[in-house]
Amino acid sequence: MTHDPRSVSSLFTQVDITAGAQLSKPREAGAWTDEQTGILRNMLAAQDRQNELLEELINQIGSAQKQRNAELAQWKQANPHLSKNCRVAAETLSKVQLEFLNSLTNEINDNSDVLMDGEFMLNEFVDRFGPRLAHLNGVLQVLAQLSSAPNPMGS
Repeated sequence: MTHDPRSVSSLFTQVDITAGAQLSKPREAGAWTDEQTGILRNMLAAQDRQNELLEELINQIGSAQKQRNAELAQWKQANPHLSKNCRVAAETLSKVQLEFLNSLTNEINDNSDVLMDGEFMLNEFVDRFGPRLAHLNGVLQVLAQLSSAPNPMGS
């Protein structure tokens, strides 16, 4: 099986698909190298700018978080008794939350078929447990933040 060299070389010719493109001579290797170098430099400059923006964003978020942590630490020092009470309340509420989650998971496991088949029952379940769970989590989070317990994420 022989191949015609002209048909093989036609597979590897350059096609310019820009609007209004006209046939042009194939570029020389040096022209391609210059164009590729320019493109790579542009990509590198864009990536450098993107990195600068990300660093700026991280610095802004980090400084806001540091300020918030400092204000929280000042509040805890100014209100040590209330901070301690928040810790005790958070520990108690955490136990309540565990019992609530146990009840919620039992309800799901006992009624899984009904919940999957009936939209009405799913809506009833969400209405019954959803708001209470959301509010409980919110209150627990506030108490934990205001408590005198050390922050596990670091300050």
